[in-house]
Amino acid sequence: MEYIPPYYDFYLRTLRDLLAKGIVSRQMSVLVVCGGETDRKVLQALGFTDVTITNLDTRWTEEELAPYRWVVQDAESLTYSDNAFDVVVVCAGLHHCHSPHRALLEMFRVAKHCALALEARDSILSRVAERLKVADEYELTAVISDEYLHGGVKNTPIPNYVYRWTEREVSKTIASYYPSAPPQIFWYHGFAPPVGLLKGRKNPMGLLVMYCAYPILWLLIRIFKSQGNLFAFVVIKPDLVTGLFPWLVLKDGAMAFNSEWAEKNFTRGKKVA
Repeated sequence: MEYIPPYYDFYLRTLRDLLAKGIVSRQMSVLVVCGGETDRKVLQALGFTDVTITNLDTRWTEEELAPYRWVVQDAESLTYSDNAFDVVVVCAGLHHCHSPHRALLEMFRVAKHCALALEARDSILSRVAERLKVADEYELTAVISDEYLHGGVKNTPIPNYVYRWTEREVSKTIASYYPSAPPQIFWYHGFAPPVGLLKGRKNPMGLLVMYCAYPILWLLIRIFKSQGNLFAFVVIKPDLVTGLFPWLVLKDGAMAFNSEWAEKNFTRGKKVA
């Protein structure tokens, strides 16, 4: 039986929907950060042709990630120029960074059209799962399965904190970095029980809790879709010609405050000496 990497189905469904909606196309140039086998399998299955996969892990080879390009890059400090790739993608990689927010903003900077991230969501059910030891707070499993040498923060043997996101947090992060236009973001949610993770533990209690709770979880997530443990979001870069906030204008290619708009909408008080 062929090995199916974690996140594969959710990744595939998300990209298929983006293709169907015309948000991305197979001809766009794609940069993958914190990338590897899962990215190669999904992007190749969907027919993407112009792909560069990057990671800090120097054990990857061009042959393993063929037919795509392979480059060593730090997601928190990409060497590419602004708007260098049409689409920038990460799958379950931001939480391996010292600053997941910085890595997300690097993706947004380098993206010309949009940035897509697939990560864990900071839902109520996720927090309960952490309390019950069903979900990891620190990613011990990855380091243990990688012979205690890799798989943690910055691909070191130090287990990383599993940073989980909310929609509001993503919106605030992008708006703070890019205050020129309102961010346009599409959200995706899913659920996959962490059976593989739990099977790797000698204490079977977590697996037992998961199996017992699964029918209830399935029902809850059917009703409250955002409570799943899988989360994806695509941030589309605004058009600076048509998408600017009304208090901003472009003058000679640079942004400036729109004083005419301000005069129409505000009354300036006198400065106090």
